[in-house]
Amino acid sequence: MATITFYGAAGTVTGSRFLLEHEGSRVLVDCGLFQGRKELRERNWAPWPFDPKIVDAVVLTHAHIDHTGGLPRFVREGYRGPVYSTGGTKDLCGIMLPDSARIQEEEARYANKRGYSKHRPALPLYEEQDAYAALRLFETFGYDKARPVAKGITVRFSRAGHILGSAICTFELAGTNQRVVFTGDLGRYNAPILKDPEAVDRATTLVAESTYGDREHGDHDPEGSLATIVNDTVKRGGMLVVPAFAVGRTQDILYHLGVLERAKRIPQLPIFVDSPMACDATPLYLAHSHEHDFEMRSIIDEGHEPLRTAGTRFVTAAKESKTINGVRGPGIIVSASGMATGGRVLHHLKHRLPEERNTVLFVGYQSEGTRGRRLLGGEKQVKILGELVDVRAKIANISGFSAHADWHEMLRWMEGFTTPPKQTLLVHGEDSALEALRQRVAAKGWPVAVPRHLEQVQLVKA
Repeated sequence: MATITFYGAAGTVTGSRFLLEHEGSRVLVDCGLFQGRKELRERNWAPWPFDPKIVDAVVLTHAHIDHTGGLPRFVREGYRGPVYSTGGTKDLCGIMLPDSARIQEEEARYANKRGYSKHRPALPLYEEQDAYAALRLFETFGYDKARPVAKGITVRFSRAGHILGSAICTFELAGTNQRVVFTGDLGRYNAPILKDPEAVDRATTLVAESTYGDREHGDHDPEGSLATIVNDTVKRGGMLVVPAFAVGRTQDILYHLGVLERAKRIPQLPIFVDSPMACDATPLYLAHSHEHDFEMRSIIDEGHEPLRTAGTRFVTAAKESKTINGVRGPGIIVSASGMATGGRVLHHLKHRLPEERNTVLFVGYQSEGTRGRRLLGGEKQVKILGELVDVRAKIANISGFSAHADWHEMLRWMEGFTTPPKQTLLVHGEDSALEALRQRVAAKGWPVAVPRHLEQVQLVKA
């Protein structure tokens, strides 16, 4: 009987790893890193609960590190099979996986230099060479094309609308009429840049994300809220620091800042995109024109650059990044990581948080245990790079920029099924979100459950 074992993203929003097994074939759907709480991050260092060599294929829903960041270690420990994805996902992973390795190597060096790690010496989870070894295994194909990925298992990608290349993965199991659908991270309707999520008409088993299963994106004018926060910070002569995922969220913020500036709703400001990965990813968003929605194409057709403003500077070199500390303001810094768990944004937060005239704006989901969640919770001191930093800057949040569907949008997407799935399994959410969405799906009359970490679930027959 076919099964799915939940090796990650079960009872949490991170570490997406699902092993689909059918008649001796094994496909790993996503291979992510755990982020957030220490007990979750420690799972990254634990031995794999299965031998990587037994897996026939890896299929990726999209490129975010909590869905792909475990690949370099997976390959280093023996996996040699194909990694299937869309072209957009492969292109993004080409910058994200080496960047992830470099960040870990840099943080290990910094910890050893400052002596704040409990480990002697501090080591990275994997190295850049491991990331490039993983990238050599990628094989790509486009949306709406069925592709065999293992004996008796084919997959079809549909647009998920979450980030460039993101896909809903529909698996067909030969000889059973079973269809297993993984939403990956489902995007939003009417969001900028990318086309909307595509409907899927049938599934015997649905594995659905629930990041916002207990919430709705209440800010229906996030662009207007962004204008208000920018102008308020300008009046105070401060810098607006936006921790943003380098892929997806950074491009969304640049898009909206461009719209606001062209409409003269905000002044022309120096905008520093301080993330090598974001600097590399932004041209990819422009290059994959087949993924653009109507509004994105219209801006380009009008002769504008949709992902930059007059004062945008893309910062790659570490030396140039340090010079931003000398910019008094007003201005804007967009830097990774989005949950303030690592990367260059930590240096900007350390420098800007103690001053009241500055603003730190969060524009995405902040997982439990992350520095971003603690700042939004009102903590007056946070530890950054081994030092306690006073929090005097204004802390703001705009939920409307999230690239995840809220519960209304999840149910809207589910309306695309012509008949209910025989089982729905909810993942990628914290306990409250999982339970809230479970109740809402159950109210539709659908059989629904929430798998536990390491649980193996037998798939119902067609």
